[in-house]
Amino acid sequence: MFKRIDCLRLPVSDLDAALAFYRDALGHDLVWRTETAAGLRICEGSELVVHTEGRPAETDLLVDDVVDSIDRIVAAGGRLLVGPFDIQIGRCAVMRDPWGNELVILDMSKGTLKVGAAGNVVGNIEPPA
Repeated sequence: MFKRIDCLRLPVSDLDAALAFYRDALGHDLVWRTETAAGLRICEGSELVVHTEGRPAETDLLVDDVVDSIDRIVAAGGRLLVGPFDIQIGRCAVMRDPWGNELVILDMSKGTLKVGAAGNVVGNIEPPA
């Protein structure tokens, strides 16, 4: 059901300082950037997202369809905590497994982020039909 780890989200107090550390010092390529967050490549298809949005660290899991995945997790004994809700690339939900672990699931039903030459997000690349 889980296709891959989409991203590891880490809170930081200063986005430029975080980019200096993870991009410049550690060598992770910048994939995209907004005013409050930046995505850096950590392995094929997965990102490290540093953000100043005040949310705790989380791991986001990519699924084909959030609504179908919610149904499947609930049927297996999990619980829906938040969502589903829209995000720029698709839909997202926060689940809890039977042992109390939070699972953040998301899909890319709206497409991937489109970035300009400087890496700033300028929209979405539409998903294939």
